[in-house]
Amino acid sequence: QTCPVCLGLPGALPVVNATGVESAIRIGLALNCQIADWCRFARKNYFYPDMPKNFQTSQYDEPIAHDGYLDVTLDDGEVFRVEIERAHMEEDTGKSTHVGGATGRIQGATHSLVDFNRAGIPLIEIVTKPLVGAGERAPEVAKAYVGALRELLRALGVSDVKMEQGSMRCDANVS
Repeated sequence: QTCPVCLGLPGALPVVNATGVESAIRIGLALNCQIADWCRFARKNYFYPDMPKNFQTSQYDEPIAHDGYLDVTLDDGEVFRVEIERAHMEEDTGKSTHVGGATGRIQGATHSLVDFNRAGIPLIEIVTKPLVGAGERAPEVAKAYVGALRELLRALGVSDVKMEQGSMRCDANVS
């Protein structure tokens, strides 16, 4: 179920996904971002065990949307502004599943399986700035942000936001 472009076969060149661009702009506007006059894709080259062509096409350095925010309401009614660093387009990797062991993680697994069916599918990555000023409420702010973002993406019609199926994912950077 993979195509020549996703496999990185010689002579196979990618084409920009128009729906992906439109969705990225809609998301950027909804997140109060600046929309770039122009942007470009580049190759991110490093070892991807779940990317058959071993590089990822990404706008990481020159995103289509940047410098925005989303105001979220916490449980007590306080509104916290989550600042958006950027929203950029890139391609998804495959899905690695680690089998054996108790945790389902690579540590302790007896073997790994790779599903390449989503490799190369367009995605939009939204990166926030650090939650400065959240203090001890940072977990509550993060939860409220992910919930608000999920509802926003669903309302925009850019994703079905089914986290259990991987159409929305969240990585937290705790430092």
